[in-house]
Amino acid sequence: MYLHFRGLIFAVFVCTASWVHAQTQTQSQVDTMAKRMQACTTCHGAQGITSNQAYFPRIAGKPAGYLFNQLQNFKEGRRHYGLMVGMVEHLSDAYLLEMAQYFSDLDVPYPQPTPLKTPASAATLQLGKTLALQGDKTRHLAACTSCHGTALMGVLPNTPALLGLPRDYLAAQLGAWQTGLRRSHAPDCMGRIAKVLLPSDIDAVSSWLALQPVPSSAKPAAKLTNLASDNLIEKCGDFK
Repeated sequence: MYLHFRGLIFAVFVCTASWVHAQTQTQSQVDTMAKRMQACTTCHGAQGITSNQAYFPRIAGKPAGYLFNQLQNFKEGRRHYGLMVGMVEHLSDAYLLEMAQYFSDLDVPYPQPTPLKTPASAATLQLGKTLALQGDKTRHLAACTSCHGTALMGVLPNTPALLGLPRDYLAAQLGAWQTGLRRSHAPDCMGRIAKVLLPSDIDAVSSWLALQPVPSSAKPAAKLTNLASDNLIEKCGDFK
């Protein structure tokens, strides 16, 4: 009887230890990608979030197709930033896609925008709003909403949100498009648009976008619903 009881205790112990080990393994597997992506969050913030006071962009919740394309662009030389290039140049496309999907799946609320370090005038902000929402037909300059969606929260699968991004980052990217430091697959519509912008346009639209609050329910649109936008996409091809 005593030996039977000892055997029972031993069996319970083994089962419990096995369960704990299995749970630990499962938790480890769940956390593996998060742990691997800690190098990314060093710059992009915890869970891929940054504020409008920072330089680095938010990547949490961005369309996976967009994130994947940007990782490929760094790897293949269409975008140039030493830290990013060094991180991705030896990674496979399959792993880049896994990274993109991980950050795309993060559903994290956007913080409220904070005042800009260097305030923008009312006239500057009005110009930025006009360019973002209406464009400038006299210069054949499409509105940001034409491609990034009426809510400016991006369009699946490849077009990113413009809200919730730092002013310095937005301005730097528009400048990179202008100079060719940032490129995309042909026909590279952003390159075309950026070359029409004046320095005052870049400051205005970057400032206005950085100050816009992001609704808690905002997500990338499933598709563009504006006919003019559809025509623009048809001319420019799929943004990547």
